[in-house]
Amino acid sequence: MWTTESLWFEIALVSIVYALGNILMGHFEERTPKIRRVGKYLLTLLIICGLSVLFGRTVALICLSTLIFPVIFIHGYYLPRKKGINGWTGEPKRKYYEFRKWDTDIFR
Repeated sequence: MWTTESLWFEIALVSIVYALGNILMGHFEERTPKIRRVGKYLLTLLIICGLSVLFGRTVALICLSTLIFPVIFIHGYYLPRKKGINGWTGEPKRKYYEFRKWDTDIFR
């Protein structure tokens, strides 16, 4: 009954990654337009499924798993050391909003 030989496996993995990302880190995207967030998910899904069809599941899953490295670099090194923003909490909020080029009038 259960099989992992179809593209539904890749769809499930990408969906789980995005669900966990939105649960744990969604507060960083509070001012990002919803269409951009949905578009990012659909683009990732299209790329991973396309890689799986063209080059095999192993290549697709390796590409999906290597996406963690830019996240670690940005949140662990770039934001704290270069921008003075905590990579886990996004504080101070004013600096984070300026970094994202969001309106900072809410802090006045």
